Amino acid sequence: MFKNLFKSKKAEDDPTFLQPLEGELVPLDVVPDPVFSQKMIGDGFAVKPTNGTVVSPVDGEVISVFPTKHAVSLKSTGGREILIHVGLETVSLNGEGFTSFVSDGQRVQKGQKLLEVDFDLIKDKVPSIITPVIFTNLAENEKVVIEESGVKIK
Repeated sequence: MFKNLFKSKKAEDDPTFLQPLEGELVPLDVVPDPVFSQKMIGDGFAVKPTNGTVVSPVDGEVISVFPTKHAVSLKSTGGREILIHVGLETVSLNGEGFTSFVSDGQRVQKGQKLLEVDFDLIKDKVPSIITPVIFTNLAENEKVVIEESGVKIK
């Protein structure tokens, strides 16, 4: 079951954000890749996946499905830009183990399937299947915090 991660306090933001993969939420600093753990492309969180279905966390639009299908970027109707990067160094698989159900520019609804990932097939071919979820356009004073009740942008 995909769960709502947070409710935004700002009216212009999307009211809820769905966890894009089932699994354990972890902070970015545990991701074994400095690009993500040092928040070089933005703040967010990561998921240690237990299931290969990746869904849209928001209502919005697909900005880009990477040609190798290992990542998808979205823009929510509230203007948040989100990158879901499945696993680490998965670009090297050239799409093996990934099936995309969306295309660039497509409108999506929260909970709509974006990707299917065969983690059993890819887990021994990449350093990690941990999946960073990055908000790439947060304001300078905003950060992502994992709390007991879910994820919050503060």
